[in-house]
Amino acid sequence: MEEQRKCVVVTGFGPFGEHAVNASWVAVQELQKLGLGDGVDLHVYEIPVEYQTVQRLIPDLWIKHRPQLIVHVGVSGMATMVTLEKCGHNKGYHGLDNRRFSPGTQCCVEGGPECLQTAIDMDVVCKRAASAEPDIQFTVSADAGRYLCDFTYYTSLYKSHGKSVFIHVPPLGKPYTSEQLGQAVQAILKVILDMLDQSEDQINCDHKH
Repeated sequence: MEEQRKCVVVTGFGPFGEHAVNASWVAVQELQKLGLGDGVDLHVYEIPVEYQTVQRLIPDLWIKHRPQLIVHVGVSGMATMVTLEKCGHNKGYHGLDNRRFSPGTQCCVEGGPECLQTAIDMDVVCKRAASAEPDIQFTVSADAGRYLCDFTYYTSLYKSHGKSVFIHVPPLGKPYTSEQLGQAVQAILKVILDMLDQSEDQINCDHKH
């Protein structure tokens, strides 16, 4: 029986603030060059740093591709490691986006839970990615920063019932090259796809708790 192809959508962000070149989109473009192997259809998108666009675009990507997984990559000026985010937050969005807009309610989904966790065990992903890419440091975080990254993650987790992941990368050259960032994202995705293969049932069970 022919193995079923997988579909994975990966997004990076466009420029904002001091990030005239956004390392997240550079990392996603490098990932696209590397690919995820023959059995995986990879679709990449650059997302503008705009709340309203995110609210429209993320659900559209789920409907259009029906992916096994959506992975969002963002840049953090404070990060020095590749950071795996465990959860997205619903409230606290008063930072202005590229259109000088912020949600009047300061929240993602009115009436939604305060915090949504990914169904993927990020601690396990972190360990396995670190052994696959020993030259790159990985860490895990539970605070994606209450700006467009966190907003995107929550929107996606809400829509996907936990089948989303968010990765923060440091700015380019601080300390990693674009190629290293691409390799880091590829390593994370390969680990997650292996985990989904091995434990589809387990992940669904874990997510009910």
